[in-house]
Amino acid sequence: MRSLVAFLLLTAPALAETYQPIKDRSAFVDIITRHELRIGLYNLSLTISPKGKITGSALGWEITGDWTWQDGYFCRDMDWSGTPIPYNCQLVEAKGRDKLRFTTDKGAGESAAFDLR
Repeated sequence: MRSLVAFLLLTAPALAETYQPIKDRSAFVDIITRHELRIGLYNLSLTISPKGKITGSALGWEITGDWTWQDGYFCRDMDWSGTPIPYNCQLVEAKGRDKLRFTTDKGAGESAAFDLR
């Protein structure tokens, strides 16, 4: 019994730090409001407005786009300085209040994790 208690105490923080799916638009908007999404490696920063606009930059080039929330997924269409980024619906997951992960193709594709600033 003592080993079970020790296991639960040691794993509880790890479980609390896992990504949790966001399926509700209002929960997503609550998280993104007043935050910038960043990936330092690419000098990538995005602002996602509650009104459906995306602005930002990556590697010094402008990013623009639009987004909607459809059936529990973040669906966006973007442009990176003249290069279209095709429409895609993505699974969004949060890790606490400071990280968001987006996974393309409704969770079946590639992922990108952002810091919220």
